[in-house]
Amino acid sequence: MNVLLPQAIESEAIDLLERNNCTITTAPDPEPATILPLIKDAHSLILRTGITITRDMLEAADKLMVISRTGGGLDNVDVAAASEKGIIVTSNLGVNTISVVEHVLSMVLALSKKLSIMDQAVRQGNFGIRYRNLPRDISGKTIGLLGFGRIGCGLGKICRQAFDMQVMAYDPYLTDEKKNECCSWVHMVGLNELLSKSDFISIHVPLTDQTHHLINDAELALMKPDAILINASRGGVVNETALFKALQKKKIAAAGLDVFSEEPVATDHPLLKLDNVILTPHTAALTSECVIRMATEAAQCVLDVFGGRQPQNVANPQVLESGRWKRILSQQPVPNC
Repeated sequence: MNVLLPQAIESEAIDLLERNNCTITTAPDPEPATILPLIKDAHSLILRTGITITRDMLEAADKLMVISRTGGGLDNVDVAAASEKGIIVTSNLGVNTISVVEHVLSMVLALSKKLSIMDQAVRQGNFGIRYRNLPRDISGKTIGLLGFGRIGCGLGKICRQAFDMQVMAYDPYLTDEKKNECCSWVHMVGLNELLSKSDFISIHVPLTDQTHHLINDAELALMKPDAILINASRGGVVNETALFKALQKKKIAAAGLDVFSEEPVATDHPLLKLDNVILTPHTAALTSECVIRMATEAAQCVLDVFGGRQPQNVANPQVLESGRWKRILSQQPVPNC
């Protein structure tokens, strides 16, 4: 079976595929023009974030059985088009949870303690900055979680248990069962209340039509002047122009961004000029340990499909009801080597 890699993945995942007799093609680059002729003979596609798989590309993928994402997001896959062709789409929901939680928490701490400002002051000989008492404690403060899935919930638990923080969350899609499970330590509120009462706001929602520019001028205006905003979900959730104005005019204290509306970030992006923002290159999940977990789990999803087993985290489960998949997934599973 042929596995196409638009971008290289970790050697541990390559070894897993090769032990199961897969033929692997790694594209020289992830440009659509390069991938299009290669996708014609691919039975599976293991996908990182460097390319978007469009309807036009899928039209050429007559042999494709599964698209396996190495991350949790699916905004670079036309899932509807894949479903129409009976192609299974999987993701790695949950595999990057602790890595992203740690990254967000590091931003909360770095911005609260003014680490980048303190570092620059010491390098410039300004040791006296210590007397300005710029750092802030986070203990006892309120963190507002915009989205309360795996990452939001994990972050909230650590903030509550380690720093005795008050935890608020806004998630209109959260089930009553989940709300009841966490009602002893998190206060579910509306969006406006979360924005106006939180000292820290951390965003953990997918990018959809409903969440695009969910944080805009009006929402930023509700926040406390000493509030800190963290976004490690998707760049389009925050209107970056509105955020720049709020940071520049000190309407809010600071921001930490791991994601942007356009990536890579343009060298003349106005946010790069501010000293009250920390910017990282969409790297929250890219720890040395997490990338191995993401790659190997994505490879395992491919092997499950090849072996007649239903993979984890199928994003379009309706395709499993088609005659094609009822036949294939009922076959005797091929044991892993």
